[in-house]
Amino acid sequence: MMFSPSIDTVLFDLDGTLLDTHLDLVAALNQVLVNHGKAPLSADQLRPFVSKGAMVMVCLAFRCSPKSEQARLLWLEMLDAYETDISRHTTLFPGMDKVLEKIETNGWKWGIVTNKPGRYTDLLLSELAMPYSPGTVVSGDTLKVKKPDPEPLLFACFELGKSASSCIYIGDDERDIVAGKAAGMPTIAAAYGYIVDEENPEDWNADAVVSNASEIPTLISL
Repeated sequence: MMFSPSIDTVLFDLDGTLLDTHLDLVAALNQVLVNHGKAPLSADQLRPFVSKGAMVMVCLAFRCSPKSEQARLLWLEMLDAYETDISRHTTLFPGMDKVLEKIETNGWKWGIVTNKPGRYTDLLLSELAMPYSPGTVVSGDTLKVKKPDPEPLLFACFELGKSASSCIYIGDDERDIVAGKAAGMPTIAAAYGYIVDEENPEDWNADAVVSNASEIPTLISL
């Protein structure tokens, strides 16, 4: 489908949509596993769970309940390891540099809305020194709520001086699509992101699904 010509702003989820962060998150979790005398897990095993967050990754690796004290301590240990070496392997997804170039060339605005805590979002973006800077960055602790609540997306619109109907949100998790729809903006599911086998982006009721970032410009008339 083609989107409305009134759209002139793109909002991205971060991990699994704009940036391929999985190798650095996997490395952090594997450091914790080794610290506790356990064998590391492969990137292929862990990649689908990255968009679910560090707590889910920890509980998967250590087979613990997310409500347990063990999980909380392991989660904090993983975050410390991640912060120490946050950007060694992280890159823009293939084709995303061209997407951002087209956004800038066309005079559009863009921003990031992520559930990643601001401490790590800000550090990661500063270390990567991306070719273009987002007009706004809304992290998981910027507001009192986070996705799937639509408020972070609406706040990003406010920061950019745009209406929700002129923005499009792109994400690789169903909660991204839920949040975007609740905010009143069209959505694109990033099927190239971190998606577990049991989930199918086609079932999320997004307005479109892309298998790689290079499909985005044509789809939104950039």
